[in-house]
Amino acid sequence: MARSPRPPWKRPNPRKRAGKASTHLSPAQKSAAKASARRAGRRYPNLVDNMRMASKAKKTTRKRTANRKSKRRSTAATKKTPRKHSAKAREKDPKGGLTAAGRKAFAGKEGSHLKPGVRKRVSEMTAQDMRRKGSWAVRFYGRKKLPPLVDSRGQPTRHALSAHAWGEPVPKTAAAARRIAAKGKRLLERYRNEKKR
Repeated sequence: MARSPRPPWKRPNPRKRAGKASTHLSPAQKSAAKASARRAGRRYPNLVDNMRMASKAKKTTRKRTANRKSKRRSTAATKKTPRKHSAKAREKDPKGGLTAAGRKAFAGKEGSHLKPGVRKRVSEMTAQDMRRKGSWAVRFYGRKKLPPLVDSRGQPTRHALSAHAWGEPVPKTAAAARRIAAKGKRLLERYRNEKKR
C-alpha cells in the first residue's frame, strides 16, 4: 500500500531549498483565502488556503502568458499578410491608373515603357499628346462591348477609374464612356491633320 504524502506544513519550503526568495500573496489573494477559510468554517486561513490561492495565481499567470503569446502570433500573422500585397497595392493608384512604381514594375515584366496619362487641356497638347490620349480613349471606351463600369456596390471599377488618370470624368454609364471615346476620335483626327501640315 502506497504511503500517503506528508502534509505541507511538515515539508520543507521548496523555494528556500532552491535558494529562491519567498513570494507573498496579493491583497486580493489574501481576501480570497479568508473567504475560502470562512466557507470551511475556519476563522483564519491556514497554509492550505494560502497554497490554494498561490497555485491559482500561477495558473492564471500561465494562461495570461499563453494568451499573450497566441495574440502576438496572430498579430504577427495579420501584419505579414498586408505586407505581401503592399507592393502590388502601391503599384495601383487608388484614384485610377498606375503609380510610378506600377509603371516601373510593368516595364520590368513586359519590357514596355508606360507613361503617365495626358491630363493637359486640348489647347496645350502637342501632336504626340493628342495621339496618345486619343488612342487610349478609343481603345478603352470605343470598343463594341464595354467591361463593367460599376461593381455590385455601385463603385467605379478599375476600368472606369482609368479615366481619372487621363484627366477625364470617371464614367458610370455607357453613354459617358462613349463620350470619352468620341473625344478620343476627335483628338486622333486633329493629330492626323497636324501631321499633314
